[in-house]
Amino acid sequence: MKIIISNNSQELGRAAGSEAADLIRRTISEKGKANIILATGTSQFETISQLLKEEDIDWSKVTMFHLDEYIGLPVTHPASFRKYLKERFLENVPPLHEVFLINGEADSETELSRLNKLISEHPVDVALVGIGENGHLAFNDPPADFDTEQPYLVVNLDEPCRRQQMNEGWFESLEDVPQQAISMSVKQIMKSEHIICSVPDERKAQAVSDSLLQNVSNKFPASILQLHPSCTCFLDNSSAEIYLKSKPDEVVTF
Repeated sequence: MKIIISNNSQELGRAAGSEAADLIRRTISEKGKANIILATGTSQFETISQLLKEEDIDWSKVTMFHLDEYIGLPVTHPASFRKYLKERFLENVPPLHEVFLINGEADSETELSRLNKLISEHPVDVALVGIGENGHLAFNDPPADFDTEQPYLVVNLDEPCRRQQMNEGWFESLEDVPQQAISMSVKQIMKSEHIICSVPDERKAQAVSDSLLQNVSNKFPASILQLHPSCTCFLDNSSAEIYLKSKPDEVVTF
C-alpha cells in the first residue's frame, strides 16, 4: 500500500481524483474500456470534484458501479447514494457506457441477484473507496465478513456507523438512519485491479491508524487494504495525525 498525505482535504481530493483519472485513462488505452466503482459520502466530495475536472477521459467507454445503498430509503431522500451519484457525478459528465446503481427500494434478494450477475460480468479496474469512523469498508462494519464470496450482500449497520451518518448531516436523528443496507463485499472490493482510498478529516484519524497499523483483522475492516497489490491511500494532515506518530518516514507528502 502506498500512503500519500496532503495538507488538507482539497489537496487530498485533487491528488486522489487525478490518480483515479490517470488509472481510468490508462485502462481505456490498454483494454478499450474501464469498469469503475465510485464511493459516496462526505469523504468523497473533493475526489469526485477533481475527477469531474479531469480531461481526456472517454466516459462513453466507462461502466460504473457503486459500493452501497440503504435498504428502503427513497431515491429522493438527501442521504440516498443513488441521488448523491446522480447529482454529484452522473449529471456532470457525458453519458457513460453503462451505469449500475443499487436500488435499495427493490426486493433485496432480487436486487442482489441482479447486481451479483452484473458485476461478475464486469471485472473492476478502478475502485474509489473510503474508510468509516468505525473502520468500515463500504458498509462492512466490524467484525466484517472477510470470507463471503457474494459480490453484494445485505448487511446490518452498527450504531457507530449509523451515528456517523447522522452526525454528517444526512439524517435528522439516529432513529431515521436505516438499520440495513446492500453493500459490496470485502472480497469483491479486493478483486479490483486498482484501489484509490480517500480519507480526510480528524474524526477518521483513529480508524486510519487502526486500518494501517494494526494487523489485518475483520475488527478493522479497512485493514484488508494492506494486502492489496495496487492500493493508494490518500490522507490529509488531520486524518493522518495518529498514524504519523508511528510511521513518520514511510509516506509521501506534498
